[in-house]
Amino acid sequence: MKFSRLTAGTMTWGAWGKKLKTKEMSGLMAHCIENGITTFDHADIYGGYTTEEEFGHAFKDSKIKREDVQLISKCGIQYITDKRKHAVKHYDLSKDYIIWSVEESLKLLQTDYLDLILLHRPSPLMHPDEIAEAVLDLTRSGKIKDFGVSNFTPSQMDLIGNKVPIAVNQIEFSLTEHTAMHDGTLDKMISKDILPMAWSPLGHVFREDTEQTRRIHKQLGELMDKYNATEDQILLAWTLKHPANIHPVIGTTTPKRITNAVKALALNLELEDWFLILVACQGHKVP
Repeated sequence: MKFSRLTAGTMTWGAWGKKLKTKEMSGLMAHCIENGITTFDHADIYGGYTTEEEFGHAFKDSKIKREDVQLISKCGIQYITDKRKHAVKHYDLSKDYIIWSVEESLKLLQTDYLDLILLHRPSPLMHPDEIAEAVLDLTRSGKIKDFGVSNFTPSQMDLIGNKVPIAVNQIEFSLTEHTAMHDGTLDKMISKDILPMAWSPLGHVFREDTEQTRRIHKQLGELMDKYNATEDQILLAWTLKHPANIHPVIGTTTPKRITNAVKALALNLELEDWFLILVACQGHKVP
């Protein structure tokens, strides 16, 4: 595989979360790699356009070999921060901006290439020809290895994919947000050989106390002994079982939770258990 089955999401590594110092960040990178997580997911906007630079310093400090990891970044969202005083949050998927944004990410991450660049959000003003030109330019110059999208619908994947191959679509997917199983998104990715990456793969199971999450916790609790696993491991295993070969992006910065998450890769839920969990989420039997 080009990317590790679990991806380390860096959104909360910096100003938008734990505010890790350089040594803490390089230590977390090393822990991820030791546990087989070699892919690191960024976006230019993380930390208000500050986290890529912090990661770049930590990566240099870590002495980790560039060829031992895969670096992903996303571009296209024009976020309002002190660094970019826009009048309104908006999207820019013009050729010039995509190229400039990739070059900026390379500089901040202190690398010569990205393993994958994703368009962070679709724009109503995006044009597939212009995007294809940017991707071709970046590929020819060796600045990116692969191109993909994020949060794109099936029709939007077709719009862009008819002009330039899409390797990945990073979408929100979890037990509590599984719309992609029913609206054609995952079907499209299977048929077009597009790799799904899933952000927020644990959903809101641990963030909310609702009738739905209580049903889920009850069902997970009944399966923990059977699989000798924790609730979060079973949730990840539920997503990993989908035939689309979904790659979860885990956002934790806690080493113990990272190690715990990796153990989910060894779990293979039985068919009826997978559906028991789905039914617990939905609150009714499948049609």
